[in-house]
Amino acid sequence: MRTQQRRRVIRGGLIGLAAVTTLVSAIAVQANASTSPALKSTADVRTAGGVLPSSKIILPSAVKVDLTNGFVRLPLHRGEFEGQTVWYVLTEASDQGAADDLGLNYAPKLGNASIGCPDCVQDVTLTAAAGNVFNEGVVHFQGIPDFSPARVLKAGPTGFPPAEATPGAVGGAKYSPFIRIAGSQTVYNAPIVAVGNGPFDVDHHTNTGDRVLAVHPAAKATGPAQFHGASVDLLLVRGFDSGKRILYISTDASDATTAVLERATYVPALNGTAFAGGDDFLGSVRERIFPFVNGQTGAHNPQAQGLSHVILDGHAAEDASLKNKALLQALLNNGDALNVQGDFPTLTENNRRAAYSPLWEAQFGEWTPKAVKAGLNTRQTDEFQILKLAAQRPDLLTGPGGAEFGSVKALINCPVIGYLDEEPNEDLIAPVPGSAVDFPGAYFQG
Repeated sequence: MRTQQRRRVIRGGLIGLAAVTTLVSAIAVQANASTSPALKSTADVRTAGGVLPSSKIILPSAVKVDLTNGFVRLPLHRGEFEGQTVWYVLTEASDQGAADDLGLNYAPKLGNASIGCPDCVQDVTLTAAAGNVFNEGVVHFQGIPDFSPARVLKAGPTGFPPAEATPGAVGGAKYSPFIRIAGSQTVYNAPIVAVGNGPFDVDHHTNTGDRVLAVHPAAKATGPAQFHGASVDLLLVRGFDSGKRILYISTDASDATTAVLERATYVPALNGTAFAGGDDFLGSVRERIFPFVNGQTGAHNPQAQGLSHVILDGHAAEDASLKNKALLQALLNNGDALNVQGDFPTLTENNRRAAYSPLWEAQFGEWTPKAVKAGLNTRQTDEFQILKLAAQRPDLLTGPGGAEFGSVKALINCPVIGYLDEEPNEDLIAPVPGSAVDFPGAYFQG
């Protein structure tokens, strides 16, 4: 039922115009912007905790979303690499039927992941144990991550850029989180999150991903794994899409520093995916995500956002674990970078839903000294508001170092899990010319 719910067409009409950001109102780049008090409820990511209702979970296979401790519990699947046991999760499939069958997000763009880059998708094999009557097969991988390095993050003078950043997990030769089973064209997002047969290090992550908070073994005594399989608790990330608060996980990144900040596996091979700056164009597997390098900071600042914020206020240098209550509390109360994603599986327009991909290409934004001095570097929540601001006010928002705003070719594997309040259905404003494909106003009407 949840699969049907998350794919239904939501009633139309632009919503959320009252929630446009203080910045856009202040500089009057959005004619219909409002300074309504709705801003606070839309932009404030703090929550009382508890368990997220299943109606707000868009990844149907998710077992549980614990907001207090900031994790999602996902089914854990067994794999093998050269005789070694590995464990992976499944979050997306490029085929609608496979996605529905397995309770995954549908991401058709994953089918483009190997264009021009055969190694960007692992070709794996699948076997079942002799006498298997009701259990899944074992995936045989060509490459896996090395989780043994110690993750190191030391803040720079202003937080970001960091003075030192060393990934805590590195993809080995032939490793990609995207797999295709021999004999099939379907591409799955199947990041490996642990290796070995336990015990699993969920405090310092020497054999687990840096977002693994707990590993729960299969309950063999109570039935087959179809009903009582293993599971894993993964630290969530909080962000925004179309002005709404969303939850996702981060599993892999193509850039070393980004991997450290995201607590993700460093997989440089992902840089070869099609294609840099592509987003919604023919053959692209990528989508956009918008981090800010110098947004406001402060643990109790309702306008805080960005990479300096997560380093200074989000305990980013520390290992994530259920024992680290200060870190969990900081993330619960605004401590994430609060990045803004582009497309989401619940968006009303068919092409926007179909444009969803878990592989996000970072569009790093840097507020100019003018914007910072005037206090205009406020929290942003919508893709097209950001793009409009960058296009119309380059005196306020640019790429890093004053470069043209756009892709910096850092890729992050960010499967979406759910939303906190309302489904992201509509963008807050119409796309500005040149910011999207096949939208009213996307092309110059001269």
